[in-house]
Amino acid sequence: MENILKALRLNLIKDNRYLYLVDGLKNTMIITLFATILGIVLGLIIALVRTTYDNTNGLKNSNAVLKVLIKIANSICQLYITIIRGTPVVIQLMILFFCIFTSRNASGVLIAIIGFGLNSSAYVAEIFRSGLMSIDQGQMEAGRSLGLSYIDTMKYIIVPQAFKVVLPSLCNEFIVLIKETSVAGYVAVQDLTKGGDIIRSRTYDAWTPLLIVAGVYLLLTCIFSVFVKKLEVSLRKNERTN
Repeated sequence: MENILKALRLNLIKDNRYLYLVDGLKNTMIITLFATILGIVLGLIIALVRTTYDNTNGLKNSNAVLKVLIKIANSICQLYITIIRGTPVVIQLMILFFCIFTSRNASGVLIAIIGFGLNSSAYVAEIFRSGLMSIDQGQMEAGRSLGLSYIDTMKYIIVPQAFKVVLPSLCNEFIVLIKETSVAGYVAVQDLTKGGDIIRSRTYDAWTPLLIVAGVYLLLTCIFSVFVKKLEVSLRKNERTN
């Protein structure tokens, strides 16, 4: 017990080293939050493009030019998803930091948000697409029969229902992003993992800071996992009520 307290004092109390973890945790949560928002927005756009292309009823009354544009947009989205999902996120971050933003003095946190947001959007797009495709085709036909345009039908009828279906999966994506941000240190971001690594370099004690960082990640994922489970239960209750 005495050795544990000694290690904690050395790694956390001495020279206020706990601040490395506090600042790192703050950056981790900022990156995760805004990357999730960016991923949801881009992912929804990509999913709508791909679903519109797949939904021939939505294009049957459209002119030839619009059909060609949708086809081109769908091809671009498919290529984007293939590239993003087929390459490691750390490589994507390094390309953004060392190649694209190298002369723009952009902050590492901003680059991390963009990088993780772009990476997340490829996975969120497939989540949204599965949710959109799960909605009964009769919902689209009902909206069109009421005089709504394809866009209005998607906006007011299809997307809200799909969002409810995929909401737990989106929350899980947030949890996944929390852990994925541990590689943000490659682009000069002092995230939670980097904070622990800085402490290790000061104290030459690898066990204590790494176990503390692992414990914080575990605590965060457990807390948000409980939230997701409660959300799923709540959604199931609402479905039974309706």
